[in-house]
Amino acid sequence: MKKPLKLLQLAKTTRALHRVTTVLFFLLLILPILAQSPKSGQLPHHPKQQADDQDTIKINVDLVVLHASVQDRERIPVAGLGKEDFQIFEDGVLQQIESFRQEDIPVTVGLVIDNSGSMRPKRAEVIAAALAFARASNAKDQMFAVNFNERVFFGLPANTAFTNSPTQLEIALSQFAAEGLTALYDAAAAALEHLKKGDREKKVLVVISDGGDNASSHSLDRILIEAKQSEAIIYTIGIFDKNDMDRNPRVLKKLATATGGEAFLPASVKEIVPICERIARDIRNQYTLTYAPINGTYDGKYRVIAVKAGAPKRERLVVRTRAGYYAPLKP
Repeated sequence: MKKPLKLLQLAKTTRALHRVTTVLFFLLLILPILAQSPKSGQLPHHPKQQADDQDTIKINVDLVVLHASVQDRERIPVAGLGKEDFQIFEDGVLQQIESFRQEDIPVTVGLVIDNSGSMRPKRAEVIAAALAFARASNAKDQMFAVNFNERVFFGLPANTAFTNSPTQLEIALSQFAAEGLTALYDAAAAALEHLKKGDREKKVLVVISDGGDNASSHSLDRILIEAKQSEAIIYTIGIFDKNDMDRNPRVLKKLATATGGEAFLPASVKEIVPICERIARDIRNQYTLTYAPINGTYDGKYRVIAVKAGAPKRERLVVRTRAGYYAPLKP
């Protein structure tokens, strides 16, 4: 009977050692945590609190960037204004201007060209106007071409996102025949998306079309929202005659007004080249202003912007800039 007794004693000893080992392991685990615990009277810095602090910092440093064109009553560009000559209002509340400059900065530009059947007689003038715009641009600009009828085609080679070569642009604009229906909204959506690939501070679209649409999967309301959410400035040139059943100048005006661009409705295709040259000059002479919104909440709501400019001994000035923006949602 001695052997079973020894086995029982050995089992008891093993259980005791196991309990001691468990206690030691627990102490080794808990002591480092206790050593890092906050002192009496201090609250732990919870991860959510840290995230809220970071959100607060982001709200305080968010800046709205505006590119503004200033003209007199004769629609002649006005240069030489200073920061003190401008006022920015967001939802009617005066904002403090953080930075101000007027200089020719490189831009990312998309030429969105209507290639539907109704544009066939005007195609040569349209290509000439687009090339005139390219030649009047900054040598460091990033440009691309979007051709469309009922489908959307990017004119540059698949491995070339942008170019600054007028020759390459001419090839990109000339390789598609003018035929078929019109998908203007789909083309605008594709161009706005492609603009995001550019790394220039200013983003611009130049749209040449009759404004009609009879083939898009996108709606006008959707495109206007996407345009307002982007930082793009959209210039539109409406080319149509009185017998053009698809013409819709209202659409072209809406796209331009919402983004701080300008809509042109020439009486003749001969006016398109000087209009494109004028757009290039307008882009080169814009004022860039930034402000940190007083309303620093991430609510996703649309906020209306109004910019006023005036200077001593000058008549009333007209300022064009984007009509507003959508505040981001809180992360």
